[in-house]
Order: sequence, then C-alpha cells, then structure tokens
Amino acid sequence: MAITDKIYVKNHQQLASQLETSFPKGAFSGATLDILFQGEGLVKLDDATRDRVLDFAEDFMDCECQGAPHCGCPERKFVAYLLELREQGMGPDAIVDVMTDDYMLYAYPGDILSFLDDSVRTLEAVETLADVEGENEVADETRNRRQRLL
Repeated sequence: MAITDKIYVKNHQQLASQLETSFPKGAFSGATLDILFQGEGLVKLDDATRDRVLDFAEDFMDCECQGAPHCGCPERKFVAYLLELREQGMGPDAIVDVMTDDYMLYAYPGDILSFLDDSVRTLEAVETLADVEGENEVADETRNRRQRLL
C-alpha cells in the first residue's frame, strides 16, 4: 500500500459539515480530491481551512496532465515532500506535525517510519544494482540520497 493511501484529512468531520457533503478521509482519494478542489466547495470553508486547501492544491496538484488531479502527480509530489522533510532531519513525529500544520493532513508516525525505511531499502537496492552494472554515477548519486535519508 502506498504511503499516500495512509494520508488522511485532519478534522474530516468538520470539513464534511462545512461542505455539507460526505467524502472519504483519505487525502488522495479520488472523491476527496474532487470535492475539496472544486471551486464551489472552497467557498464554503472557513478562511484558515481554505488557505490550507489552496496551499495543498498549489503545491501538489499544479500540473498540466490531461487527467489531473487523478494523474498521479499529486501523489508523486507528496512523496517528494515527505522525503525532503526527512532530508531536513525530521523524524516521523515531526513530519506528521509539519504536514498537519501545512496542509491539515495527518498520518500515523509508524506509517511514515515504514515509508522512510522502505525508501532507504529501495535506494540500497538501486545502489547495489548500479554498482553491479558499473553505473558509478548513478550509484554515487543514489548513495548520497540514501545517506541524506538516514
């Protein structure tokens, strides 16, 4: 299961009440993306919530794809965001706190820890394969990225 399947909308019930509709808790669920990011839904939200939703849309949903927002770009950008927070030295609890403050999203710290561990293991595998194939530049780049996540 992808980490984006484990990212949830904070204060889900409050948002559903403001929007006068129900939607899934999963932040990257197709129905959630549709409901939260249609123009008419935004006007029903209080100012603070609207600002965070707009920040999320600007940071993760801004793409030129035909199928946007269901093209996979928001998920890829969010994964990059999580990895950048880890590279800044944040642990799982701090990452959850930052994404809650920034975008009104939350996750369980254990899920974030598992994602980060899987990311390091994937980079180790890429590094090993690059070494075997003699792709020294790729191996070095991957090694550096992995070290920044540790």
